[in-house]
Amino acid sequence: MIWYFPLWNMGLSGYELFLFCNMAAGLLGFSGLRKNLERYKGQAHLASLIGVYSYRIFDPAYRLMAVATGVTISLLTWGTVLFGQRHQNGRAERGVMALALGLILHNVVKQAWWANNPIWPIMNSSNGGRNMLGLILGILASVQIILRKEPYELEPKSGENSKKGESWVKASIGGGAYLFCLHSMYTEASTISRWSLGGYPNTGPHAVTGGLMVIVAMAAGLVLSSRRDFVTSLAWFGIGSAGLALLHFVEGDVGFFGGIVFTVFALSLFPTIFRSLARQPPGRAFLVAMTTYNILALAHVWVVAYAFVPGGEIMREHTDYVILAMQGCLLAGIRNAHSTSWPLISETRKRSVFSIIRLYTKLTLAGLILSSIFVSLQRIPRTPPKPYHPEHKLITAGIWTIHFAIDNDMYNSEMRMRDAIRDLELDVVGLLESDLQRMIMGNRDLTQFLAEDLNMYADYGPGPTKHTWGCTMLSKFPIKQSTHHLLPSPKGELACAIHATLDVYGKDVDVIVSHNGQEEDLRDRQLQTTELGRIMRESNNPFLFLGYVVTKPGKGEEIYELLMDSGRMHDIEVSDWDRWCEYLAFRGVKRVGYARVSHGGITDTEIQVGKYQVLEDSLPSGEHRRIPLEEFKKQASYEQIPEDQVPQGLRYPSMFYGAGVRNHHFHVFDRPYYYA
Repeated sequence: MIWYFPLWNMGLSGYELFLFCNMAAGLLGFSGLRKNLERYKGQAHLASLIGVYSYRIFDPAYRLMAVATGVTISLLTWGTVLFGQRHQNGRAERGVMALALGLILHNVVKQAWWANNPIWPIMNSSNGGRNMLGLILGILASVQIILRKEPYELEPKSGENSKKGESWVKASIGGGAYLFCLHSMYTEASTISRWSLGGYPNTGPHAVTGGLMVIVAMAAGLVLSSRRDFVTSLAWFGIGSAGLALLHFVEGDVGFFGGIVFTVFALSLFPTIFRSLARQPPGRAFLVAMTTYNILALAHVWVVAYAFVPGGEIMREHTDYVILAMQGCLLAGIRNAHSTSWPLISETRKRSVFSIIRLYTKLTLAGLILSSIFVSLQRIPRTPPKPYHPEHKLITAGIWTIHFAIDNDMYNSEMRMRDAIRDLELDVVGLLESDLQRMIMGNRDLTQFLAEDLNMYADYGPGPTKHTWGCTMLSKFPIKQSTHHLLPSPKGELACAIHATLDVYGKDVDVIVSHNGQEEDLRDRQLQTTELGRIMRESNNPFLFLGYVVTKPGKGEEIYELLMDSGRMHDIEVSDWDRWCEYLAFRGVKRVGYARVSHGGITDTEIQVGKYQVLEDSLPSGEHRRIPLEEFKKQASYEQIPEDQVPQGLRYPSMFYGAGVRNHHFHVFDRPYYYA
């Protein structure tokens, strides 16, 4: 939700300060506040539900403020619960396991809702939200805590639970790094598969099956957590770190396997890290933990958003720095916890309390795994994708910059996007600014919902560890192979491209989806467009370009000519003079139509759509490279014809004329262009 504001401001907005609302956890240093929160924790949980209720607040700024208030109250309450129960082994174990099981439940729920949590403030009844149900469940849970008959016990004296040699600083930075690890990697089950993906066919497991494996690995790690001496050993840390290295550096199945190993490692630390943190003086311990978390969170953002922040170049494309720092802090916390022991209680009571908690934990984990299996089975595609108009051998292709699937009012826009793509009958579409697998975008995945609901193949594009804003390709045609490109960017933002070969009615057709750099970095745009031109020029297949290229169209514009002339491509409509960033181009297919469709409040960028027919006899292989450029340009006729001369199956849907549908309508020239 914070990301919404710098996105629209194209730089720091001031709302980023809400990230630091978690620093309020330092207030737990005041014993009076702790005691009141411990005595009235049910009421405090109830008050924190303002964050869930905030979905009813339409103004984005006020909604963010309400969520920040809820987060602050919740952090203070949970901090009190963990600290206040640290000397009550059974209750402390129950509180920690409740958090761990809640995290896994969150992943299962997001798996069922296509990587969104239905009670988030960006959800509502129009986009699949179940906010009121979440609010009711939260109220019932809070009332249950209020009515729970638990004795209020005084806190132990300072140092009573500490062991000689234990360091509150190590426990705190370890706890902060662990919170960052969980938030950045384990608040969405498909994140690990997206970290490890490559181009077709080396994509690793599908997000759904990969998500199921991650959830099982999380459960396995939590079961393993009872072996405290093992999970805090250097050998286990080494195994986990090796898995993380594989995940970061190796694409495909091998990288994903490394991610599974790291998942088991990470979740096995859950009780130990939180118990260790809860043993420390709460004010300074939670303050340092949240400071560590915030530093890592900002670094995690700056690896890709370096152009938006002063000094961001230091972290440019360095996720490796972030995970190294995370592991270093974790190691400090783990080794500190290794020497930690809980105060003694009778062995009989210990066995009884812990065995009951662990039994309930295992039963709950079994239920969560079965739920994940059921969700995965429900999401298996039943029929292969089919193009909309095979009778005409038609390809309808579009390009759209979708602002990370958050609409202009800060609500999730995936359903609205689906409706527009479906109504425009797009067989192939490039979606830009589409990599949501980061903390600042909520660790979401728009390709899951769109591909499944529209019954299309999907290429996610370069994954989160490639440090781009993302480009996704959805296709009704099988993807035979694809390559993910990081275009040259010596100064500005790293630009991404997908070069895919599709099986279109039995013929190979190449498609590029790309998002080039911004106006401020001319050298980057020159190098990036030169590389795109080379890729297109060297291909022997019919070709479609769907991309974002900051330039003015027409003769004499360097970037435009690099794209069209160097790439040996035809602009879809040379007379359309007021384009600035989105362009469609083609070669080796027959252009049928061209339209510009308004964004409908989903973003600030229109949808451009081209219609093409596959030719029975296209140019001989490589012919476009051998003939002179001027002769090549003459091969594209721009003779327009009226719509009534176009067969019905080749026309754009009439619903987009006039006021259109859901604020989507033909604009700029208020109608489609059709070509002879």
